[in-house]
Amino acid sequence: MPVPLHPRRLRSRGYNQSDLLARELGRLASLPVVDDSIVRRKNTAPQARTASVADRRRNVADAFACRDRRAAGKHIIIIDDVCTSGTTLKACATVLKAAGAASVWGLTLAREV
Repeated sequence: MPVPLHPRRLRSRGYNQSDLLARELGRLASLPVVDDSIVRRKNTAPQARTASVADRRRNVADAFACRDRRAAGKHIIIIDDVCTSGTTLKACATVLKAAGAASVWGLTLAREV
């Protein structure tokens, strides 16, 4: 599952880089990609623009929601482009676990240090 963008950011950017990464990984590993089970319901600022881990936690607090129970009993990999503090991945994992996911793993292309 790619980390979703808010619809407003998706419209302005024109693509979701996490979705592109997830699709290519899914193709290479022959794994299904589910891109509409979790949604970003708050248009948050980019995590890299926040000053601290506490600010990043507040930035994504309640930003994500599960639309359905397709994650129930499944082992999920969340794909993101960059991990700054891990709070976005954790926020996504929290809603997926609440929706019944058996396990949730995060995979990113890069890590900001």
